[in-house]
Amino acid sequence: MSTRPYSLRASVLQSLTTTKRPDVPLSVVLRNTAAVVLPLGIGMATGHAEAGLAIGAGALDTMFSDQPGPYRQRLWQLFLASLAAGLASLCGFLIGGDLVPILLATTAFGFVGGLLVVFGTDIARVGMTSMILLVITAATPTTLEPALIGASLIFAGGLLLALFSVAAWPLQRYGPERHALATVYRGLAALAKQHAQDDADVPALTEAMTTLQQTLLGRHHARGRAMEAFAVLLELAERVRLELVAMSHMHAAAGIHAMFRSDAERVLAAIADALDTGDSPERAERALQTLQASERALLEGNARTDSVAAHIHALSGQLAAAVRNANWAGTRGEQRAAAAETRLPRALRGSSAIAALRANLTLHSVAFRHAMRCAVCLSLALLVSRVWQLPHGYWLPMTAAIVLRPDFAATFNFGLLRVVGTILGLVLTTALLHITPHDPWTHLALMAVLCMMFRYLATAHYGIAVAALTGTVVILLSFEGVNSGAAVMDRVINTALGSGMALLAYVAWPTWERARARAALSDMLDAYANYLHALARPDRRETHREARTTARTARTNAQASLDRMQAEPATPLTLLELANALFLNGNRLARTAMTLEALLHDCDSLPEQTEVTQFIDRAASQLHVLAGALRDNQVPQTVPELRQLQRSLSALLAMADDRTRAEQLARISDRLVDNINTLSHVVGRGPQESATAYGDRRVHP
Repeated sequence: MSTRPYSLRASVLQSLTTTKRPDVPLSVVLRNTAAVVLPLGIGMATGHAEAGLAIGAGALDTMFSDQPGPYRQRLWQLFLASLAAGLASLCGFLIGGDLVPILLATTAFGFVGGLLVVFGTDIARVGMTSMILLVITAATPTTLEPALIGASLIFAGGLLLALFSVAAWPLQRYGPERHALATVYRGLAALAKQHAQDDADVPALTEAMTTLQQTLLGRHHARGRAMEAFAVLLELAERVRLELVAMSHMHAAAGIHAMFRSDAERVLAAIADALDTGDSPERAERALQTLQASERALLEGNARTDSVAAHIHALSGQLAAAVRNANWAGTRGEQRAAAAETRLPRALRGSSAIAALRANLTLHSVAFRHAMRCAVCLSLALLVSRVWQLPHGYWLPMTAAIVLRPDFAATFNFGLLRVVGTILGLVLTTALLHITPHDPWTHLALMAVLCMMFRYLATAHYGIAVAALTGTVVILLSFEGVNSGAAVMDRVINTALGSGMALLAYVAWPTWERARARAALSDMLDAYANYLHALARPDRRETHREARTTARTARTNAQASLDRMQAEPATPLTLLELANALFLNGNRLARTAMTLEALLHDCDSLPEQTEVTQFIDRAASQLHVLAGALRDNQVPQTVPELRQLQRSLSALLAMADDRTRAEQLARISDRLVDNINTLSHVVGRGPQESATAYGDRRVHP
């Protein structure tokens, strides 16, 4: 993780040049484009172009709510987005002509839409969609009957897109679940291929595992006979990951270790392929047979009984179970698997929506501050467009709604890329309309191509995607009689103003991440401490996964916080270095804890179990102390020396009958003390470095 100070020049260049690999499947691009283009084409062919235009606009506005996940979840999100679009459109049509009522409406929609970020990105899109449709439809106010018709058509456009999204439900009922599992098993194969790992590395697969938990066990997970196999594969993925992490710390028998991980990598990759296609894992079965033959040749001939053999035997058994369950999760396996219901771990269960909103109604909440910025900025943007009577002025508040994000970095990046993308779109659309025949059907085909480009490239490079969107919207409006040249020029002006207003709103009332990063890191340390507390109770294994999932989520939140802080101006370099040190050393502790959990799951009882669990509990308590000191920016209180406790434990373990397990526990306890002592040192220097930081706020141009 970088600890370089903020540079405006570097931020601009990075925003303009950074691209990602497109991750939108072609099927999603085609069905989203069809939902936009087909209604307009049918409307043109039947003489009802305005109705087709409204339906296509509704589909275009709800397009980004078509996200990966179980079909139930996808349908629910698209329905919410469509309903929000319809209600906002109705409101805009009815009161858009009266300045005071529409300003009140934009304030209310802006606040509620901004507050929805507490429920995550997918629901936040629903809030943004409602803001966009409100200001667009407010530009063409009408009476009740036309307003109801127009809002209903926009709502129908969203439902049409939802219909296309879930059309494969009867044919591929468990497709999203299988693909989520395949992603994780492919990641496990990559992890197995890494024969040596740096302790500073981020614990592998955190994001993919969290996504898998939500997909398989979330509120909208599928309910069917194959779910038992999916749930077993989920648990096995966790166990395999723990074993691979534990094996990465072993230095004995390096040749055996490397050969077995290579065999495991082939088995995991074959399982992933079988899950992706839904076929029987025949290649995985052959790879498993090779692995088992290697296991016998490498271990039984040498009569090994040390920790290398223990971990290899454990991983072999888990891979065999994974291959077996992958067969049940295939197309034919859906008919054979036993019916089962799964529940989301407590760490991932959503609390009451009302309770979550109520908890965020405070100035200390990032969501509340974002909601206030959205409400004020959206209303001011609409007021400016009306007072100055800007042509196509609804683009001004629409741009502000799209650009304004809860953090500075995202607002800056989206604003910059939106302006640049709009200018590119101006050039692109002008050139394309000049060289293509002036024919409605040709323009419709061109709009379809641009719409596909927008959907496909939106996650790869937002600026290029906006260029395609500019052309899509300009051509769409041309079917309503809006001159294409004027529409593009007005869009450039209003986009620049809207982006500037959004950034100004953030600068006027900022929520700088540097004031929140300490809390995010403290939560991460507390989550790691709770994970250790759970491991101190080996007889309650059902709590281990829940605690591990919570720790994974806290680590992801901390990483996101540090990334945002890195992208903010005036963040002290000393604070970045301190946060980076805490994060990396927290990762080392996480790996130690996962190694410990793997050992706990591989044996029924531990040598000197009472003393071992007491030591783990003591280490967890010390970690809680560090988290509290970090949160309050204080030097940690002096506590009994963990190293002395570890030496006493090692002396007891040296006399245990199970020498192999005892040696493993001694090594793990030694690493655990090193991790906590290092974290204590870093937390202890925090108050001094943060005091120095206020005199060292450097912003590099």
